Amino acid sequence: MHIPGSPFEFTVGPIQGGGAHKVRASGNGLARGEVNSTNEFNIYTREAGAGGLAIAIEGPAKAEIDFFDRKDGSCGVSYVCPEPGEYQVSIKFNDEHIPDSPFNVVIGSPFGDAKKLTIHSLQTKGHEVNRPCMFTVNVNGARGRLDARVTAPSGAEDTCIVQEMGDEHYAIRFVPRENGVHWVHVRFNGRDIPDSPFRVVVGHANADPGRVFASGSGLYTGETGHPCEFLIDTMNAGAGALAVTVDGPSKVQLDCKEVSEGYRVSFTPTAPGDYLITIKFAGINIAGSPFKCLVGGVGLNTNRGLGSLSQSSSYVQRAQGQTQYNTVEQSSSYVSSSRNNYASIDASRVRAQGEGLLRAYRNEKAQFTVDTRDGGNAMLMVGVFGPKYPCEEVFIKHVGNNQYNVQYTVREKGEYMLVVKWGDQHIPGSPWHIEVV
Repeated sequence: MHIPGSPFEFTVGPIQGGGAHKVRASGNGLARGEVNSTNEFNIYTREAGAGGLAIAIEGPAKAEIDFFDRKDGSCGVSYVCPEPGEYQVSIKFNDEHIPDSPFNVVIGSPFGDAKKLTIHSLQTKGHEVNRPCMFTVNVNGARGRLDARVTAPSGAEDTCIVQEMGDEHYAIRFVPRENGVHWVHVRFNGRDIPDSPFRVVVGHANADPGRVFASGSGLYTGETGHPCEFLIDTMNAGAGALAVTVDGPSKVQLDCKEVSEGYRVSFTPTAPGDYLITIKFAGINIAGSPFKCLVGGVGLNTNRGLGSLSQSSSYVQRAQGQTQYNTVEQSSSYVSSSRNNYASIDASRVRAQGEGLLRAYRNEKAQFTVDTRDGGNAMLMVGVFGPKYPCEEVFIKHVGNNQYNVQYTVREKGEYMLVVKWGDQHIPGSPWHIEVV
């Protein structure tokens, strides 16, 4: 029997090509946590070689951090936050961020009565598209407000139907519109219950990233002006979305051709330096990813004007079960001195998601995220208008890579209007009408 995720990368002998890109971090403490409780995560540095590890946590209050080295190439980190809110966990190796760092962590109030709730009859797989999925929740004497929402593989969110059945039992139902892994969030009095969100597979999710392999000199070395080429073998991996990202000193165009073994990918760098090649299948890094490609030669890009050099990215994505290909280019933080950049603003390509776009609760922080990576160069503006009183506060924080976290707090019940603009243009969905309870 093949174990999903294998083969697992492990180097015997001296580490070659180590660095921050080979460090991994995982654990619930990088996603959410509880105030005044110990929240934990793990860091794996075995494949990164020798170097210094630095951890920083920023947020509404100072967090107490405890670090312990297991002496096996991994370490454990625990921290305690004295106040609820959104915290940012930065993990650096040799002064470089590791993949996915900084992590945005929501620290909530103690679970309280939410710990009493139990889930029953939740079938985690075997569901079909457009067929209702249902399970029950027993509140076990807890008193409060129960709600649920589901996040589809595409990122689309939908509200679940919650119906009281009597005898402290509630039925929760939703209808999936996509194949793949869905996440069901169950909340009680505005707090996720233990183990929420729950993983539910719709359709056949037989994609196995452990059976995808990449090979070729273009993963490790290259020369400016010359193609860096490599092969991705997906023959035995099943159906899944393939995503390739290249981060480096110059923007690159990825060329992808389907071959008998899988896909042959190439890109031509125009500036020397280190390029990180990330290959994901079904949303998971394959073995060895990300790869570091050392590009030599001289810079060939002469049309950047006075802008500052920064990382740029390209994506190639294969739609599941289809032969359609989409290529999207983006610059993560390139700043140009040109005065006519505003002509490239496209608010229609800005995306927002999160529960704060659907509902809010009085005197509680509501939040959502805005992704402006494909929207050009502009200013993000957010406003909340109420029936009687203005919104108490709106807080916008840039979390990197042209993405923003937005939080707002209202003090009175009623219907509010939430406006999000990129430049002087509404983004898709704006304005939203939100019922505050």
